[in-house]
Amino acid sequence: MASCKLGYESRLQKLIDYIYDHLNEPLDLMTMADVAGISQYHLHRIYTSIYGESISNMIKRLRLHKAAGNLINTDMSINQAASLSGYRHLQSFTRAFSAEFGTPPASFRQQRRNLGAEPMTLLTPYKVAREKRNMQDANVNSTFSVSISQLDTPIHMVVYPHQGSYMNIGQAFEKLSGWAGMRQLFDQTTRMMAVYFHDPDNTPEAELRSLAGITLTPEKVPNLEAPLEHYDIQSGNYAVLRYKGPYADMHRAYKWFFGTWLAESGYEVADQPPFEEYLNDPRQVAPNDLLTDIYMPLK
Repeated sequence: MASCKLGYESRLQKLIDYIYDHLNEPLDLMTMADVAGISQYHLHRIYTSIYGESISNMIKRLRLHKAAGNLINTDMSINQAASLSGYRHLQSFTRAFSAEFGTPPASFRQQRRNLGAEPMTLLTPYKVAREKRNMQDANVNSTFSVSISQLDTPIHMVVYPHQGSYMNIGQAFEKLSGWAGMRQLFDQTTRMMAVYFHDPDNTPEAELRSLAGITLTPEKVPNLEAPLEHYDIQSGNYAVLRYKGPYADMHRAYKWFFGTWLAESGYEVADQPPFEEYLNDPRQVAPNDLLTDIYMPLK
């Protein structure tokens, strides 16, 4: 619905105002999520889907653009321009600035002054969004089947934690499957699921955290030893997107789900991580025939 989409946009605009006012300070995810009133599990993905730019890239761009404006419009030192833009080390500032503007800060200042440049102002995320919208629409031109599902009771799982690239979570599933198979815990009701706690577009690969899981009734679970854990998926409402195709291409489904569908649906995302259920076995079907349900938690 248009009103819901505007609701998300107004929250993100509030976040943008906050970021503009605190560019020279550390900006942590929890605080930004509180300002926007959006779960930290989903903030990055929703922002990127709507504006076509990640929050981290936006902050970096604004900080460097602010520094460039100060270099052109004032006589402050390069060290001070770096500090006021949130950079504590001149070397990292010079490296980032050179990558963004194609020249070091001192050369940039001199070149622009030689050209009699007009004062610089910050390029807003709204302008960036307009510039990138056509490209984004071209890249995300698919629609998927989405249904609303009510989980009346929690889903109990035994999980094997995974740290790092989500594309390597298969390693955790192999270990989990071997553990369950040796104990004859699989039956026709067993479901294979994974919980993903971070947006891979906005989190360093080494910091990505996820859980490979299988469903087991509580009475069937033997004693667990680390790294195996218990994990419950909470009951409640979920939007469920049915995805067909290779796991490696699932990114576009997430982008459409959290960008287009959510913004127009009239629903609010809940403060829980998304999870996936794998409906067939990649060892038995071709990649193009893989079926995955992506669950988005709703308030």
